[in-house]
Formats: sequence, structure tokens, C-alpha cells
Amino acid sequence: MKFKAVISKFESGLWRYHIMVPDDVYINMTSDGKKRVLCTINRYEAFHAGFMPSGNGQYFITLNNEKMKKFDLNFGIEVQVVMEKDNSKYGMDISEEFNEVLEQDIEGASFFEKLTEGKKRNLIYAVSMAKKSDTRITKALIILDHLKANEGKLDYKELYEALKSKNNNYQ
Repeated sequence: MKFKAVISKFESGLWRYHIMVPDDVYINMTSDGKKRVLCTINRYEAFHAGFMPSGNGQYFITLNNEKMKKFDLNFGIEVQVVMEKDNSKYGMDISEEFNEVLEQDIEGASFFEKLTEGKKRNLIYAVSMAKKSDTRITKALIILDHLKANEGKLDYKELYEALKSKNNNYQ
């Protein structure tokens, strides 16, 4: 699906830059109940995204500062948008390291797969933000250990403490 949109911004709230999605595009893209898409703006590389509700019946795609800079975007400009269904397993790319850890830890992977799609993406993102491969492996191991120790329950505060701790078994 192709359409033109203007880069807009919210003055307050969690998200700032975004593009509004025409109703017909939203309806067509979510007819199967899934709200994840691959989005391409002005022919730059595609990125994983999800439709977010604006609160007034419309939907938008968020654009963080990194994408704004990388795609040479500015508030108020018109852009060409191409969207296609995101058929990836998690609705985003998973690092090689996290995928390998999941394949090797069957119990941890079982707990991970029982999480909501949003929680899985949150954890995948947390691992992928690490610049070094060793750090991504360590984070993935800590996450799965946390899930196993808590019988699949995710306690973000406790997990955050484990991830930032210098005294864990992996460092």
C-alpha cells in the first residue's frame, strides 16, 4: 500500500514524530487482525512498525529521532510511504545471539514464547540495543534466567536490576 503523508508531531505525550495513516490503508492492512507492518519512507530501508491509536479513531506510525535523522526527515515535510504486512515471527528483527540462546535454552524459550507479543518485542529490543555480540548474549541469558526463575512471569524492575548488575554469573 502506498500513500503520501506529512511528518507531524505531538506536542506532549510518549511519542513525538509520526505519520498519520489513512483509514483505508489501516483497514486494508489490519483485515487479518494484525497491526505490524514493514514501513518504507522515501525509499529508505524498510523498518518494522506497528499501528498506534491516536485516540480519535485514527492510527499513526511513530518515528523516533534516529529514524528522522537517518532518513533525512523534518517536521512538516510530505513523504512517500509504502507499507506491507510484517510476516516476521516477532514483528521485528531478532539478533542472531538472542535467537541462538533461545534455540539452546528450551525451558527459557518456552517461557519466552508464552509472553505477549509486545513483551517479546520489548525484550528483543533490549537485547538488540547492545553494540557488542558478547553483551547481547549476556543480556539474552539473563532474560531467560529471569523468566525461568519467575516461572515465566516478567518483573521489569527485577529484570532491570539483573541486567545492570555487574555481579551476575555471565560477566
